[in-house]
Amino acid sequence: MGSGPGGLQISYSLSRLGVRHAVISADDSAGGMFRRWPFFQRLLSWTKPYAPFERGTREYERYDWNSLLPIEREHAALMTTIMDGSSYYPSRPEMERNLATFAERTGVAVRFGCRWTATRRDGDRWVLETTDGEFRCQVPVFAVGVSQPWRPQIPGIEDVPHYADTRPAETYAGRRVFIIGKENSGFELATGLLQWAKQIVLASPSPAKLSINTRSLVGVRARYVQPYEDHVLAGGVIVLDASIERIERREGHFHVHTRKADAASDLVFEVDDVIAATGFTSPIQDLPNLGVATVGRNKLPAQTPFWESSTVPGVYFGGTIHQASPGLRKHGIPSNSGGVNGHRYNGRILARHIAAKHFEVSPERPVISRAELVSFLLTEATNAPELWHQKAYLARVIVRDDKRGIVDDGVQPLQHVLDTGGANSVAITLEENAAGEIYPVLYTCRDGATSEHPLPTNALHDFRTSEHEKAVIAAVEGVLL
Repeated sequence: MGSGPGGLQISYSLSRLGVRHAVISADDSAGGMFRRWPFFQRLLSWTKPYAPFERGTREYERYDWNSLLPIEREHAALMTTIMDGSSYYPSRPEMERNLATFAERTGVAVRFGCRWTATRRDGDRWVLETTDGEFRCQVPVFAVGVSQPWRPQIPGIEDVPHYADTRPAETYAGRRVFIIGKENSGFELATGLLQWAKQIVLASPSPAKLSINTRSLVGVRARYVQPYEDHVLAGGVIVLDASIERIERREGHFHVHTRKADAASDLVFEVDDVIAATGFTSPIQDLPNLGVATVGRNKLPAQTPFWESSTVPGVYFGGTIHQASPGLRKHGIPSNSGGVNGHRYNGRILARHIAAKHFEVSPERPVISRAELVSFLLTEATNAPELWHQKAYLARVIVRDDKRGIVDDGVQPLQHVLDTGGANSVAITLEENAAGEIYPVLYTCRDGATSEHPLPTNALHDFRTSEHEKAVIAAVEGVLL
């Protein structure tokens, strides 16, 4: 396992379930990737010290995107105790301290300065070769992050530094800078270089998406929109929809050859610097040689809804790698698993799944009275942080047990719930459509047949109304009631 936030969350959750395990650090800090990035030292994920709910409560997690999830309340909302109050976006050093503090206070067993180097099978066990010896396990979980620089195959790009190798901002003073890529990392660099660079060009074949237009976390976040405004107002930034055909280095300058996406025309830019803000892939070492399939441009491991390798059973993944298990993508919106506030819930669910499937440790399944059922479902829709952070991806599941009655089956991946069907059950999730409306959806399964029941939206996002109560009763009648 890695020691970044994904590995820490899974390790902590497994330990609280009584499953023996080991955490192998892929770095010498619990902060992992946060020791270096983001380059301009301020995260995109917020933590609001003052929110509608008390710090440390489950409901408060909706407003704290950066703390990991403990059981003990004294370890909850750690990020709020570390931030200096200058912004509700933590700085990079604050995030690193947040993760290190969580590991220290919760007693997570991290082996620092130990790098995973190779993997092999030995009978029914996996052997992880590391710089600190061999470790054997029944179930490996690789939470090594999406932190390995990735470049597309463009002639000449090998001479171009990656985002990971960007120089100090002041060294770009008075220079023309060409940034390959129009996602968050590209716009982050452009934002930080606005006061230094003479001219900035951002280019990629597809138009830039802005989160304020997609009404989701898909696209460039609002914090980085200033370069786009400069482009619109002709203030020295050019945002170009064009493919990069080749890059040539000539006498201390770069010539970047582009082809516009909307016409068969070529543009050549002579610039002082080129930076490849082209994303990252996951350092999964030799796992592809063992049969682990990868998907997508960044070649992340292909996964089941429970984050297990789709081609090598028994191998699991954690943390930001979970974005390769996108779920249903309803309304075109993927999961939020690329962020701590999303994958921390996946990690808790994954730990419970591994404990039950591989170690016969069953999670608690409390009984819900008939009188409390409707209120329980609507309160979850209104306040459950899992559903708010992972819309149309995670769902609260309630099942009818012939012996025990109505049972809370916990939070589960929605795709898994719909794929398996089975016993009479109800799953509630939140969805957001293209108009930005957020509303609960009930998925009912009755004798193997699944039905979808969208509930009304609410301007205040409070779904505990009489209108919603009537809709829930109508949906669950004959399924749970």
